[in-house]
Amino acid sequence: MPRASHTLLEEVMFFDTDIGGVIHNLAYLRMIEKARTLLCVETMDMDLTAMADTGIYPVLLRTEADYRRPGTLGDTLRVTSTLDRLEKVKFWICSEVRRQSDDTLLVSCQQSLALIKMPEARPTRLPKSWVEKWS
Repeated sequence: MPRASHTLLEEVMFFDTDIGGVIHNLAYLRMIEKARTLLCVETMDMDLTAMADTGIYPVLLRTEADYRRPGTLGDTLRVTSTLDRLEKVKFWICSEVRRQSDDTLLVSCQQSLALIKMPEARPTRLPKSWVEKWS
């Protein structure tokens, strides 16, 4: 079964780096967050306006990141987020950050999320369409 996936390119800016020009960990997480959000919005049909209307939002539960190689100022990074697996109320997204020029893996990341109904803060089951499409 094909997996939902989204890739974006990010140019490393000065504000992404430390004084030595090496990307700091929060910059990687910001890029991963952006790719994951675009995956949810553009591929998994999680319209931002609909979220506000229904009060159902994806909430990050856990992040595990392995920082494998340093990226530096001026690099162009390819950030790919892929739906990995579905449970009843949780879903897992795996992300990779690679240097575009040589395909070096810089960061691998796994995140778990749940759909939460607000303002009650109650977990809700994942949509049947997701289960049918990606299970």
